[in-house]
Amino acid sequence: MTAFTRAELESAFGTWHRTVRECARTHDWAPFVALFTEKAEYHEANAGVLVGPEQIAGWIDFAMGRFPGTEYEEFPVHWHVIDEQAGVIVAKVGNLMRDPGDGWRLETTNLLVLEYAGGGRFSREEDVYDPAVFIGQVQEWGKRAVASGTLTDEQRAWFAQSG
Repeated sequence: MTAFTRAELESAFGTWHRTVRECARTHDWAPFVALFTEKAEYHEANAGVLVGPEQIAGWIDFAMGRFPGTEYEEFPVHWHVIDEQAGVIVAKVGNLMRDPGDGWRLETTNLLVLEYAGGGRFSREEDVYDPAVFIGQVQEWGKRAVASGTLTDEQRAWFAQSG
């Protein structure tokens, strides 16, 4: 294991967080994918283990680059810890969807484990969460957005098909 300084790990984590926020705003997740090494492993509760930027890009574009993933707009970091010796960052991250039109804001959280590879890039990410909780959040958000009249016809059709 290579030891990294706390300052380098804090900086890399800050870049990761800013990148996630910007990608959520633009719906372009290529800058996020660029944070990973060529052989990076991304452990995702729904998708399994993804290896390398191509597989990571395929998943993130599917999950976050289209509706309803595009409705997540904020990812507050509640806390994080750093292990300088292992180059690991563990954080509790919120996942907030936009207001569906009735003022409702539910935050679903996950634990995040990042392994730093140096040079501002990561060799591993693991998102630890219960997929059923996230599905429930999206379903409740959809019901509220439909009731508020804030969805397009295409978005309403997506919810009608997804049950």
